[in-house]
Amino acid sequence: MKQINVRIWALIAAFGVQLLYGLNYTFAKDVLADGFLSPLAFVLVRVAGATALFWLFSFVGPKEKIERKDFVTFFFAAVFGVAINMLLFIKGLKYTTPIHASVIVTITPILVLVLSSFYLKEKITSMKIVGVLLAFVGAIVLTIYGKSALPGDNVTLGNLFILINVIAYSIYIIIIKKLTYKYHPFTFIKWLFLFGLILVIPFGYNELIETNLDHFTPYAYFAVGFVVVGATFGTFMLNPLALKHLKASTVSIFIYMQPVIAGIFAIVMGSDSLTSVKLLASVLIFSGVYLVTKKPKS
Repeated sequence: MKQINVRIWALIAAFGVQLLYGLNYTFAKDVLADGFLSPLAFVLVRVAGATALFWLFSFVGPKEKIERKDFVTFFFAAVFGVAINMLLFIKGLKYTTPIHASVIVTITPILVLVLSSFYLKEKITSMKIVGVLLAFVGAIVLTIYGKSALPGDNVTLGNLFILINVIAYSIYIIIIKKLTYKYHPFTFIKWLFLFGLILVIPFGYNELIETNLDHFTPYAYFAVGFVVVGATFGTFMLNPLALKHLKASTVSIFIYMQPVIAGIFAIVMGSDSLTSVKLLASVLIFSGVYLVTKKPKS
């Protein structure tokens, strides 16, 4: 019974990550679109704020000694999960369209599934394959028929940035999987972000010091706060908790919920409406997630 409860909480944590990411899309886009922060300055604020929070709350977790060899793992996890992931995603969105970015991001679970089978020796079942394909089709339908956007300045370059971002995030998921068994989330996440902060400072420092805070509105402060506290501090705390009790390929499939959550939030905010296509896509996505997360019988 206890094992079942732990799995349920792990699934809730995985869903919570995508809930925060789904809401983050609107808030982050508003900050960038209204010119409150430049893309690279925004990434630096996001990483710096989250780093401060992780170190501030690190006393909540147990005091653990880090093995020297694991610092190398932390560094590479920061390279892929913080620096490359966040910098290239925001730069990719600058050049490409939300439709292209959304479609490319949906290949993350497929990459994680393949990498997990080789690196983590996870077994790929026929049910997981069907679940991934269902969710992938649903995401494609939702992103293509549920949104419209004009081409960016350099779609090819933007798509390349997003693709590298997806590959980097998939590698990050695999890298931290084994660390979740060894350390408390607060222990390795605080080091992960400290390394990440050092890596992104050279990219965003100049743009950050040129930011004019006089133009900030209360909503802008709230949106930036949500990105730092919810979509960064919250997601990077919940993700390891989910990975500790679920397979990496299972956690990654939840990414298909992002466009659904973002769409629902847009409808609530009055900027979108529910259609039969979006409803069908949502059913496909949630069906796929169910098949991948369903625990096989012994």
